[in-house]
Amino acid sequence: MHLSQELTDKVVVVTGGSAGLGEQICYEAAKKGAIVVICARRINLIGKVKETCEALSGKPAFSFQLDIADPENIEMVFEKIQTEVGPIDVLVNNAGFGIFENFMDTDLSIARNMFEVNVLGMMVFTQKTAIQMAERGTGHIINIASMAGKMATAKSTIYSATKFAVLGFSNALRLELKPLGISVTTVNPGPIRTEFFDKADPSGDYLASVDRFVLEPNKLAREVVNSMGTFKREINRPSIMEGAYRLYTLFPHLGDFIAGGILNKK
Repeated sequence: MHLSQELTDKVVVVTGGSAGLGEQICYEAAKKGAIVVICARRINLIGKVKETCEALSGKPAFSFQLDIADPENIEMVFEKIQTEVGPIDVLVNNAGFGIFENFMDTDLSIARNMFEVNVLGMMVFTQKTAIQMAERGTGHIINIASMAGKMATAKSTIYSATKFAVLGFSNALRLELKPLGISVTTVNPGPIRTEFFDKADPSGDYLASVDRFVLEPNKLAREVVNSMGTFKREINRPSIMEGAYRLYTLFPHLGDFIAGGILNKK
């Protein structure tokens, strides 16, 4: 095992790094001296994040436009990182989106796109990175999942399905890669105060109804970055939702009552 928590000059790649939690992870990694690589669709935003990372780290940072749903684009960006930056030390799979509405009202083309972004594209990028990490005998893959992947609630059928898939994938991948010196960590946040909800919940009602549970992205990002270079299995926040998940696992009928009542705010 060759993992190290020292991030100075380590290459940290963050997908979905243009805003929200991904952006804050970029900044926290830069503060620790990492060479940060920001990947996201919105080219108008990644340049600003790149400049901020350089100011924080005093080192070069890189930005690449990435459509995580396009395998050919992933291949192109991955090759650019290899040639222009170097081998990836830490990959943070943060790109993703959700929409909260009743399943019977959902256009299933949205479901297909959500799986392409949240699951399949993440797998493509992860496989390429894991092969390169295995050759070096070290590396850390961090997958941003969700509490919705541990305890589903109404109006999150498709989003929960994608995040359950991310958790299942990550749990099996962890077992495969640990003997090769590669760590796999899943991060399972509840609601975070980011623009994610501009798309998932345009009315803003859900975020307002769960305000006391809402996480601040910079604090969670600091915890994610502090886990880099460790074999930490999971980060589950907020603690009250982790407690609800444990009840859900031990007492499924009570869990359904909690998920369908106390936590059903969408």
